[in-house]
Amino acid sequence: MRTHALLRIAGADALHREIALPVWVAAQLRCAPWVVVRRERLRPDLIPVGVRGPTRAQRCAAWLPKSQVLECVEPLQLAARRGWAGSPRRAQVPALAALEAVELIMAGLGLAGRWGPAGSVAFELASGLATARTGSDLDLIVQADEPLPRRRAAALHGELARLAVRADALLEAPAGAVSLGEYVRAEAPLLLRTPDGARLVREPHDPWIVPAAA
Repeated sequence: MRTHALLRIAGADALHREIALPVWVAAQLRCAPWVVVRRERLRPDLIPVGVRGPTRAQRCAAWLPKSQVLECVEPLQLAARRGWAGSPRRAQVPALAALEAVELIMAGLGLAGRWGPAGSVAFELASGLATARTGSDLDLIVQADEPLPRRRAAALHGELARLAVRADALLEAPAGAVSLGEYVRAEAPLLLRTPDGARLVREPHDPWIVPAAA
């Protein structure tokens, strides 16, 4: 299961943690029983997940047994479902409304089927809970299993900058994720987000090189 995937679970009892869960977690999961896959190494039969609270400060990291996953929805699936098209909140939340334009941008650049929403917008589309706000940024991921040509990346960055909402895009490469903006600027080093933590890489092709196992 890739980072950013949303998992439906039965409730707080499904989660594992070395210390007690914050008191708000159980109530939140009763309201919307969804967690998001964190960028961290899997443990044997355990998935690193995060629980979203009602405020930005309320985030809880935990572990989920694979057997407790009731449903898995990835960002690319959310884009394919086009749930924003029928959302009654499009008029209230610019980040939701912008997905229509993003779809056209991605198709025009040959990236149809390789992108999806993340963050609060993705959570709302998967869970049905109104989590995105009027001022929410639009978080996007682009599944880049092969290097994205710089010219196409620059075109994408420019098109997203013209949206009515601030859009942040991550290129999800085999070795980790890099910011689309940093990749386009081509200024070394790049910050590469990996399951073992963030690290700096010097070459533009490094995100597509997975280190050999020791």
